[in-house]
This record gives sequence, C-alpha cells and structure tokens, in this order.
Amino acid sequence: MKGDKLAPSTFLSKRNIEGESMVSKVKVGLIGCGAIGTVLAEAIERKLVVCDELVVYDFESWKAQKLKSTIKFPVTIADGIEDLIAVKPKVIVEAASQQAAKEYVPKIVLAGIELIVMSTGALLDLDVDLSKVHVPSGAIGGLDALSSAALAGIDEVVLTSRKNPKAFGVDNREEKVMYEGVAEEAARKFPREMNVAATLALTVKPTKVKVKVIADPKVQRNTHEIAVKWQFGEMSLRFANDSHPDNPHTSALAAWAAIKLLQTLLKT
Repeated sequence: MKGDKLAPSTFLSKRNIEGESMVSKVKVGLIGCGAIGTVLAEAIERKLVVCDELVVYDFESWKAQKLKSTIKFPVTIADGIEDLIAVKPKVIVEAASQQAAKEYVPKIVLAGIELIVMSTGALLDLDVDLSKVHVPSGAIGGLDALSSAALAGIDEVVLTSRKNPKAFGVDNREEKVMYEGVAEEAARKFPREMNVAATLALTVKPTKVKVKVIADPKVQRNTHEIAVKWQFGEMSLRFANDSHPDNPHTSALAAWAAIKLLQTLLKT
C-alpha cells in the first residue's frame, strides 16, 4: 500500500522537475562591454528589457568583469564567441567595433541567432544572409520613411555631421572639414564616429549617400542633418544628440535605439 501511495507522488514530483527544466531561459548575448553595452545591461537590470540571463563577451575580459560587478542581474561571462553562441541566446547585440563585427557576424548568422549590429559599417563589406541581422536607427531616425522612399526612387541623400573636435581626437579652434565623399568611405575612415553614414547607406541602397564630416568646436552635441530628394518630394531631418558621457564617439541615442530594437525582437 505504501508503495502504491508513493508512486503517484514520485511521478508528480518528477513531472514538475521535468516541466521546470523544459522551460528554457530567455538569454540575451552581448559582445562588447563598453559604453553601449553598459547602458544595455543597466536597462536589463531595470527590467526595461525582459530576459532571464545576460551572457557577455569582450576581448578585454576585464571590461566584462567590470560590467558584471556593476549590476545584480544574472550575468555569465563567455570565454569566447564560440562559447557565447553555444548557450543559444535568443538575441545577440554587437556593441564592440567594426573589426569585431566583421569577424563575428558570419559565425552568428551561421548559427541562426537573431543579431543586432551597432557597428553597421562592417555590414558594408560582408556578404552574408541578412535575414536575421538587424540594424537599429542609432543616432538618427526616420529610417522607415527613407526606406519607403527608396522603393519609389531616391535621387539624392546628403548627410552633414558635426561633432566636437574631441570626438575625432583633434584640437582645432575653427570649423574643420574632416571628410567629404560617400558614406561607405566615411564609415571606414571613422569606424566609431560614422556608423550613422553606414546605416543610411544600407537603408537607401543602391542610392549613394553624400557625406560631409565636420569637426566644429562650437558644437557640444553630435549633430546629423539629412537632406533627401526623392521621386515625390523632399525630406529634411535633423538630430542633435548628447554624446554618451563615457564615450564622446557615440551618441547616447544609439544605445537606446538598440534597447528599443531588442525589446521588439524578444517579443517575437
């Protein structure tokens, strides 16, 4: 009799344990634990992004350790990109560099994991399936309108970007044109400062985006002005963003654009 009573209880207990194990944790991967990565981690801790675990990797391991020590949310440090991929995050956010993105994006795409790329300039030189690669709006907006206009036909896109000289590591006292040309070359010449140019190029492709990059000591905000002429009209967009306090190369808005996109992807 005791055996008969014990059996159902044991079965139910086993079923509960198995049921719990079958509920997979929602993991978010992060490559790069600098300014953007830290903002993203803090957003997760504040539950602005809902997941169960953050798995991080940084080539400079001390940065990953520092990020983990600053928040209470569960953080696992991966020893390498292969280890990060192996835990199968639902979404991975690249917030490292163009060089890192060029190396890691193909591996993540091959693994079939949703990927948010902050270093969008890297995508200009990669020949990979972009169906699971997502580009946040970064330091600008209006990409929905631009991509819609691109379907009809865009005649011209001109981007004028102004940043304080310290963003370029220079100390000019007068306005100085740092570059004038096309978006692809601007993104390569300034891999940390001009991902916005790459984002525009990817959005309006095959139209070429004309770019003018200016180091202006009179400005304290990263300013991007976009002028568009398309088949049925014109657009003028202007964005003046504070730089991230820990990284003058990056607009604070870029981090929040990634967080918004991550929210959307985790709900799908």
